[in-house]
Formats: sequence, structure tokens, C-alpha cells
Amino acid sequence: MGKDKNGSFGWLLSQSGERKGKFTASVILAALSMICGIVPYYFVAKIVRMLLDGSRDTSGYIINCVIIFALWLGHSLFHAISTGCSHVATFHTLAVIRKKALDKLSRMPLGDVISQPSGTLKSTIVERIDSIETTLAHILPEFTTGIGAPIIILIYAFCISWKLGLAALITVPLGIVCYALMMFGYEKSYNRTVKATKELNAVTAEYIGGIEVIKVFGKAQSSYDKFADAAKESAASFVDWMRSCNVYMTFAMCIMPATMISVLPIGGIMAMHGTIRAADFITMIILTVGLIEPLLRVMAYSDDIAQMDTIVSEVRGIIDAPEMVRPEKLTKQFDGGDIVLDDVHFAYKDTEILHGISMAIKQGEFAALVGPSGSGKSTVARLIASLWDTGSGSITYGGVNIKDIPLDDYNDRIAFVSQDNFLFDMTVRENIRLGRQSATDAEVEEAAKRCGCHDFIMSLENGYDTVVGTGGGHLSGGERQRISIARAMLKNADVIILDEATAYTDPENEAIIQRSVAKLVSGKTLIVIAHRLSTVMNADNIFVIKDGNIEEQGTHGQLLEKQGLYSRMWTAHISAKDGEQDV
Repeated sequence: MGKDKNGSFGWLLSQSGERKGKFTASVILAALSMICGIVPYYFVAKIVRMLLDGSRDTSGYIINCVIIFALWLGHSLFHAISTGCSHVATFHTLAVIRKKALDKLSRMPLGDVISQPSGTLKSTIVERIDSIETTLAHILPEFTTGIGAPIIILIYAFCISWKLGLAALITVPLGIVCYALMMFGYEKSYNRTVKATKELNAVTAEYIGGIEVIKVFGKAQSSYDKFADAAKESAASFVDWMRSCNVYMTFAMCIMPATMISVLPIGGIMAMHGTIRAADFITMIILTVGLIEPLLRVMAYSDDIAQMDTIVSEVRGIIDAPEMVRPEKLTKQFDGGDIVLDDVHFAYKDTEILHGISMAIKQGEFAALVGPSGSGKSTVARLIASLWDTGSGSITYGGVNIKDIPLDDYNDRIAFVSQDNFLFDMTVRENIRLGRQSATDAEVEEAAKRCGCHDFIMSLENGYDTVVGTGGGHLSGGERQRISIARAMLKNADVIILDEATAYTDPENEAIIQRSVAKLVSGKTLIVIAHRLSTVMNADNIFVIKDGNIEEQGTHGQLLEKQGLYSRMWTAHISAKDGEQDV
């Protein structure tokens, strides 16, 4: 992953788009605020000189005080506007980055997305990006004033007395040494905190998401111990780091601002010998007493900047990740709607799952993928749905390689319903309408009726206007599946893929769904992955997959005659059904 020459900060600014001018305005206004904050020193020095000279010009004092007050107002006003500009630009920039990250997830291969813990992705896109706000919003105005002001004050001080100017800097090298000792082992300690925080986020998401399983199987204590260990390590990573830095940080924070330790005695000696006027000596005291503090504020951002670099690296890891490359426009014509897999290989990470799959599914055909658990059935379905890219080999639709078809165009032709159905925290009606946004309420309800879920929907508290909860948590697994199937049917796609989509339904409802699906897919290509072989007995073509290879192929009758794997699976299936009936 390449990096911009200006690093993380330069990359963030490149994402600001039309609001980049706000950042520029923030810097200019911060510079004006800094000037308004420095110029009063000159007028304070004038007042000191007037007092030492015994001036009784009341109007002169009043004018200087009015100017100082006006400059103070200007300093406050420019600082407020500068900070406002930087915050507006920052929030816009973070919104752009979030949108890009989420948009990228939809274009990444599914395998790359699910290989990352959902807790980690959520933490990066929500909390981690949000934590950049303070640094990005303040870094420009704070750095402008924090670095610019001391430089200008120091130049002014050197113009008055270069000796006292140097004296004011005596404590700086000592403070820098303490600061350097504090930074010793910084990278190791910081990386430990990042790793511990990520682990805590992942374990927390796992613990909360699996709380039902944890309770059912009595694993509450062991799961809690895992969470507690992650929490303790996260806390310890910060505590140990802070403990190792406390002494050096204390000395650095005490020594560097202590300019009076050198300025007062040296300036006093110079005043006694007449090498500096009393008025200039007092002016130098006023100037140097706050010389180092702005620099310390800038140095305090070192941790925030390091954190920002880490977060930007994580975000760019998502935004710059390889994606499924598809053309923007379709340049080839379809010849029918046959789906053909030719010597398809696919590996998940370093493990090859499919070893040269070749198969053809004709347009309008009912095809079934069956086989032992972990054989690669779902992988084949997801490759056909273009959720993943093939490692080698090709998949064509209507004679066109799916990699040459725009993703949106291909998605319009495919309806995919998986075993793990997800519903959004919206109403039942809105969840079904996701299949086709332009569908009317009547069309939504008709799809639900034809899929056999109208009756249970009407039994809900608010019928079609019932909010299903996050992930459809207010509904049972079977109800979620049936709504997902209704959503897919409403889409009216040319190809419908059901990846064990009736796994959570009881036999009675499964029969209803199967009859409904049979009616709805008339003239369409239907690909079904089934764990109940009885549901695919009437398939035009059954592909038996084992260990990433096609073991057998044919109709139900043909496969039984072969007395192979399918026949053995069928015998086991019938035995299981007989056992259920006996119970």
C-alpha cells in the first residue's frame, strides 16, 4: 500500500475535498489570532517603560490598554472562528472517509471482509475514525500558534537582548533530554496498546454476540475470563506505559517552562552592571515567562499524532484493499442465461477449497448443490453470485465472463438468500422492499403472500409495520428466512440462489416455501444448496460436491442408480426422517 509523501496528515487533507479551503482559512485565522496574542507584549512593554519613566500621561495608558483589550478580543475571535472552520472541515472529512470505507466493503471480495472480525471493522469505521476528530480539528490551528508564537517572541526577545534570549533557552536542552528518555521504547509500548485494544474490541463483540450460546452451554465463566483477560491486558498496556514515562515526563514538564531559573539571575546581574535597562529586563521577563508553554502544547499532541497515523493506516487498509474489478459499462452481449464454471479454483487465504470445478447450469434450470458439510457447496454459490472472485478458471453468464459484467448490472440479475439471513432494524415492509425499492405496498404484500409469510406477518404487533430489531432479532430464525426469501422474490431476478435458505424452518413451513418458490421461479434459473435432500428430488440437475470437487452429477434417479455418495447420503436422509417420525 503506497503512502502519500505528506504521510497520514497529507492523506487526510486529500480527503477533505471541497472543504479543504476551510482548513486553509483555519490556518490563516490561527495566524491572525497568534499575531493578536503577541502584539500586546509590545504595548505592555510600552506601559512598563512609561511607568519606569514616571509618565503621568493618563490618556497614553488608556490608549495602550484599549489597544491591548482590542487585540485580546481579536485573539479570542480569530481563535474561535479558526477552530470552527477546522471542525467543520474535519467532520466533513471524517464523513467522506467513513462513506468510502463502507462503500469499499461492498466492492471487496466477501472472503476479505469476513476474514476480519466484525468488532474490529466496526471499531475502525466508527470509534477509531471518530477519535481522529480532536487531533485533526486542532492540529492546524494549534501548530500554527504553538510554533509560530514562540518563534516570533524569541525574535523579539533577541532584538531586546540576545544574551537573555539565549538564557531563556537554557532549560530547553535539558527538557528535550528528559523527553527523549520518555520516548525510549515508545513504538513497542504503543504497538502493545493498539494490539490490546483491538483484541478487547474483538473479544467484547464475540462475547456479546454469542451470549445466548454461552448461557445455553454453560460457558459463561470461561468466556467471561477471556473477556476479563483482554480487559486487564488492555488496561495494563496503558498503565505500564504511563508508569515507565511518568518520571521523565514530570521532569520535562517542570524543567522546560522554567525559563525564569536562568533569565532572572542573569538579567538581574546584567541590570546591576547597567548592560540592560530595567524596562527591557521586565519586558524580557514578560516575554519569556510564556515562551515554552505553546511548544509543550504542541509536543502534547505527539501521542495523538501517533494514534492518528495508526488509525489512518487501518482505514487505508480498508479503502486501499484489493477489490473486485468490474467494468463500469457492459460492452458484450449476452447469449441466453446459461451459467458455466470452467476449471474454477478458489483458495481462502492459503488453503485451496475448490480444485478445478467445471459445471454448466442452463437457463431456467433447477440445479441443486449437495454434499457433505465443508465440501465447498456454499463457496460455489457465492462465486456464482460474484461475492468472491475465482482464483483461476472462469464463470460465465450468457457466454460473458462475469468479471466483464458491471457489478450492479450482474447483481440485478442475481437474488441470493443465505442460511444466515440478515434483516435491518426497519419494518417488515421496508425489509422486503429492499428487494425492489420501487415496489408498492401491494406488491410487497403480494410477494409475502406468495412466499407463505403473510399470515405470520399479520399476527405481529403492527403487521407489516412491525420493526424487526437489529439483525431481525425480534423474529425467529424461520421467520427471518421467510422474509428474506420474500425479499429475494420481490427482486424478480433472472437467477435465484438459495443457500440452505430453509435450514431454520419446520417441515410444514418448508413445504409451503418450496411450493411458493416453485411457482415464483417459473422460467428462472434456480440454484439450491440443500441439507434436506428431499427438497431437491425434482431438480433438473444435481451436483454432488465433495472436498472441493464434483463427485457426481445427474438427476435424483440417475444418482441413486450409481450407488455412489449421493445414494449413501439419500439413505442416511431417509433413515433420519424415519427416526423423526418414530419420535
